Amino acid sequence: MVSLLMIGIAAWGKWFGLVSSFQVVGGVIGVGVFLFLVALVGLIGAVKHHQVLLFFYMIILFMVFIVQFSVSSACLAINKDQQEHLLEVGWNNSHTTQRDVEKSLNCCGFYYVDNNGTCDAACFPNHSCSPCAEQIQEHAGEVLRFVGGIGLFFSFTEILGVWLTYRYRNQKDPRANPSAFL
Repeated sequence: MVSLLMIGIAAWGKWFGLVSSFQVVGGVIGVGVFLFLVALVGLIGAVKHHQVLLFFYMIILFMVFIVQFSVSSACLAINKDQQEHLLEVGWNNSHTTQRDVEKSLNCCGFYYVDNNGTCDAACFPNHSCSPCAEQIQEHAGEVLRFVGGIGLFFSFTEILGVWLTYRYRNQKDPRANPSAFL
């Protein structure tokens, strides 16, 4: 279900122009497809009582747990100085993102407004724009806390899935021959 939500939200964001970067949308859709395939392997393994599929499902799900737990912990542990540095590096490396942010947040520049430069914000012709850094940091802090919390929740549900798979992987198939070993 999470994988289908990721695919749908990424496609919706690109369709409505909320995200202009095709690489970001492609990455989110790729991760969604990967998670969908992992879930499909687990479902097929559980329905067919296939121990090898369940073993690989358990291993892959544990690796996904490690990555997701690490990223979620990093999102929650990042301090304001680190966040500011990362935002500034991202701002300086992508002019497309700069234009999108300036237009959506109605601000110009990162730390200061350059009235001699170009800006796509509606406030720029009036020279009434404020710098974007403060607004971006406020939004980024909220998003990092939200994503970190949701990520931790889903990482612990994944570890529950690993435990349940480990617990029930060696059960006999109820449809099998009762005299068979496993």
